[in-house]
Amino acid sequence: MPPTPEQSVVLVTGATGFVGSRLVPELIDRGLHVRAMTRHPETYDGKGDPVAGDVSDPGTLAAPLEGVDVAVYLVHSLDDDDFEAKDAEAARGFGLAAVAGGVRQIVFLGGLGKDSDDLSPHLRSRREVERLLGESGVPVTVLRAAIVVGAGGISWEMTRQLVENLPAMIVPKWASTRTQPIAVDDVVHYLAGVVGLEKAFGQTYEIGGPEQLSYVEMLQQAAEVIQGRKVPIMTVPVLTPGLSSHWISFVTDVDTTTGRNLIESMGTEVIVTDHSIRDVVPGEPMTYAEAVRRAVADH
Repeated sequence: MPPTPEQSVVLVTGATGFVGSRLVPELIDRGLHVRAMTRHPETYDGKGDPVAGDVSDPGTLAAPLEGVDVAVYLVHSLDDDDFEAKDAEAARGFGLAAVAGGVRQIVFLGGLGKDSDDLSPHLRSRREVERLLGESGVPVTVLRAAIVVGAGGISWEMTRQLVENLPAMIVPKWASTRTQPIAVDDVVHYLAGVVGLEKAFGQTYEIGGPEQLSYVEMLQQAAEVIQGRKVPIMTVPVLTPGLSSHWISFVTDVDTTTGRNLIESMGTEVIVTDHSIRDVVPGEPMTYAEAVRRAVADH
């Protein structure tokens, strides 16, 4: 159905993905007209109006972006060895197509981490995408998150399958690094809250749950929810990202390339230092244990 005159039109890229598939119905519930962009609209069975588009092919973007007020950008290529170049090219092309289509705001879900840190290739790429999306002049609202917990999310599925498949674990020293996990429902709440919000145009916000946890603590809490007990975990000083990714791909269904790209980021502490999002989008995020319980129930 076409939008009514008073409705804002929102394009969600990655509409079939982990976050996008949850965000589309939330935006519709808030009275927005949503276009769900996918490379295969003929097989799309979610909510919203399916539209064909591929961020890696700029020639396909004019039609889905025509008449759009806000574009939500939820695309990345972690499963590709050359993901940095691919993501940069896609972001640059999308920004140009957005300004040509008259888009007023781009909303982007990026990664936590201080700009001064020695960022991993994954987090460095997220920063570059932030910059390139806005290079053409459309205001970008960035939400930076660490691990997002929910059924179907790569980081969560890796955690769940490790806990379910191993009676004990040997983990590298990066497993002691602190992070600030957030439930996917809270990510969707924050994303929906900044869509079309003019005071959020051009702003960057950090989002996270209420707890700062090490990866070991996350594994232990997940084990308590899933198995009803903690699992023995031993930390070893030398276990490279390459070796870790092969171990992950052997124990879980996460492929080696994706696993390596994620693991390279896990040595960087990623915690929320700016809580200004709470003033913009009110609401108390759920605890990690509650996020795990919901993820298990959804699975």
